[in-house]
Amino acid sequence: MEEEALREERRREALAAQIEADFTARQRARSRLEQGWRLNMNFVAGNQYCDVGLSGEIEQEQAGYFWQSRRCFNYIAPTLEARLARLNKVRPNLEVRAFSDADDDVNTARLCSNILKSVKNRIDLDRVISRATLWSETCGTAFYKVVWDFKDGNVIGTDADGTPLREGDANIVAVSPFEIYPDSLSAECMEEIGSIIHAKAVPVEEIRKKFGVELPGRRINGIVHPLAVAQDGEAEEKPMEILIERYTRPDDRDPNGRLEIAAGGRLLYEGDLPYCNGRRGERTLPFVRQTCIALAGAFFGTSVVDRMIPLQRAYNAVRNRKHEFLNRLSMGVLAVEDGSLDAEELAEDGLYPGKVLVYRQGADKPTFLDCGTLPSEFEREEERIQNEFILVSGVSEISRNSANPTRVTSAVGLQLLIDQDTNRMQISAESVARAVREAGRQVLRLYKQFAGARRVLKMTGTGGHTELFSFDRSDLTSDDVEFLSGYERTPEQVRENILSMLSLGLLKDEDGNFSDDTRNKVLEALGFGSFENARDISKLHLQKAERENLLLAQRDVEAEPYDDHRLHEAEHVRALLSGGEQNRAVRERILRHLASHREKEKKA
Repeated sequence: MEEEALREERRREALAAQIEADFTARQRARSRLEQGWRLNMNFVAGNQYCDVGLSGEIEQEQAGYFWQSRRCFNYIAPTLEARLARLNKVRPNLEVRAFSDADDDVNTARLCSNILKSVKNRIDLDRVISRATLWSETCGTAFYKVVWDFKDGNVIGTDADGTPLREGDANIVAVSPFEIYPDSLSAECMEEIGSIIHAKAVPVEEIRKKFGVELPGRRINGIVHPLAVAQDGEAEEKPMEILIERYTRPDDRDPNGRLEIAAGGRLLYEGDLPYCNGRRGERTLPFVRQTCIALAGAFFGTSVVDRMIPLQRAYNAVRNRKHEFLNRLSMGVLAVEDGSLDAEELAEDGLYPGKVLVYRQGADKPTFLDCGTLPSEFEREEERIQNEFILVSGVSEISRNSANPTRVTSAVGLQLLIDQDTNRMQISAESVARAVREAGRQVLRLYKQFAGARRVLKMTGTGGHTELFSFDRSDLTSDDVEFLSGYERTPEQVRENILSMLSLGLLKDEDGNFSDDTRNKVLEALGFGSFENARDISKLHLQKAERENLLLAQRDVEAEPYDDHRLHEAEHVRALLSGGEQNRAVRERILRHLASHREKEKKA
């Protein structure tokens, strides 16, 4: 037994050493990429007199002369902010569309949509997307890690120690590219990656609480430390360690894949991939990639900051040389005969107003040299660089600083200019939409895996009323639904399209009137959904009819005298035509219910 335990201990030590060696090799392979990301972050922050040196580290550039102006005129930051504002304005809105018109598919689609809405509100998905988009716009790539947190959710009991047991819930975390190490830098998508390492510096106390392993810890001054990304400052004093998680796809040797976690030379965990988050229910990597601009033959994308750095250097040089020239014009360059006065005093104090300049008798008077006028090439070069900023970044003056340098004054023309900026950012917008859509799919697959036999969810029903639904994993058929994104149209464009359809009369019925249902949906789309209870009671009748359809699938339901029989009959016939007629028992119950409506209507 002792010999087997010794062999096992040696095997675990060898595996931990192999994981750390693999991490070091991947870190070395992409070190140049990391320095490029750090350079981008420095330029965004305003530290624009630095570059990647021959040693591969970020080095500060020294001024050629002590008097040279080295101010930064940061065009990159406002351009990046304008892009982020535009991308945040058209935030992806995940909805689930039913596979067919059958009531089962409609209910499943509504259940899946409300699960995604619940997760979105609980984890503040907009903030997560904004953080990931900031990383992708700055460094070119960002990642979402979709996990199941067993310490979240409602309390369902306690263990032997009295610790609360929770039902767990899905979570989406934005991950910076500094923490992701793929096995191939030439893969163009996540599907081509065989394994991926998620490495992050964490306090040893957190490792002890999570894995029960005591590590001595150390001070970490590296790119994997979150505080050492944008600057070369010292890391925190508290002991930390690099937590390395290596995820490997399933293969013939490991049909369920492998997850191996190591830190400080110790193997903390090894086992199968934890999540069945693949398209067909297989286990796969719980990461989703998002890029600003994808590159052919590269896993990590590029960003507009990379393209703007040469322009920013040139712009800073032009502006600084321009200011130096203006300083010469305003302060002057004084020519002094050697030995005619105290040159050191003149250099120290300058020619301040009221200064008495004493020079040697018989010597020439100090005179100002003629510096000429500001050359027009400065203005032309500055304007050319500003135009190149627009060409490279895809952000015009209208989006960046609300200026209109053109002669267009019509609303339609200005909207076309704004739409052009949106089209220039369409690649980045589509990448965000695809990433969020895939993250939504994985969330539903995690619910299907971990939701358990019965789970209660508060969700919004038709018309905005709140309902409590109980479901289990068999109710989630996420492979039969399609995810829709809100990137195609902004809310303003949706309202404009609705008003255009209203003016054209496309929403009127055959009698030329607006039905109550159409009126309610238009008001909701225009942002007046809170008025639904004050409009009329037709929506309440439709909601009651929908609830009766659910009950009719199990038992008979009698019509009430106060029902709006016309609305109820239309809703029950819709349920009958959308799949209820296929089940003979349900069909008979709906027909009996329709007969009771007609009987009550005659009596009324």
